[in-house]
Amino acid sequence: MNERAEQLRLIEALLFASPEPLSETELSLRLGDEADITALLAELVSGYAAHGINLVGLAGGWTFRTAPDLAISLRSERQVERRLSRAAVETLAVIAYHQPVTRAEIEAIRGVTLGRGTLDRLLEAGWVQPRGRRETPGRPLNWVTTPHFLAHFGLEGLNELPGVEELRASGLLEIGPAVFGDNLPPVDDDSGSDPDDEP
Repeated sequence: MNERAEQLRLIEALLFASPEPLSETELSLRLGDEADITALLAELVSGYAAHGINLVGLAGGWTFRTAPDLAISLRSERQVERRLSRAAVETLAVIAYHQPVTRAEIEAIRGVTLGRGTLDRLLEAGWVQPRGRRETPGRPLNWVTTPHFLAHFGLEGLNELPGVEELRASGLLEIGPAVFGDNLPPVDDDSGSDPDDEP
């Protein structure tokens, strides 16, 4: 077996065994500087294009995923153990679109005090993390999304987050105008509060 075939086999095995997407840098550390990682990945992408699994770029790395056209056949109905509250979804959206952002900024954008478990739930899911402190009085933590957030939602990077018009068209823009910009029409919220929000 020639060296290139061995390199392809090794990259394939590394990607298959990794629970998270692997970057080209990480792959290069395992294969050595002489390996043309970009070309090897392109060959694997092409080779898997017609298979039931595809090699895709996600969260700044590479991973195997089920072919998108087979998703409907693989979908199974199951009880969801715990859904995110509206407050958690809004908080995640604020962090994703405004990061890095402090707790006080999240509260100002949402217009309500952040509930006691909201950030904890997002931390447990692995979708947000603290990154540094703001150079302001009290030095509050900055919050950002994680590579796991990108991988979970099938995004290569934050530039793939849907824009305001896409959210409107899909009927998902019911979070409130402040999350995405003040030029949007107000959204009526008859609930007035969320169980996760402080009064």
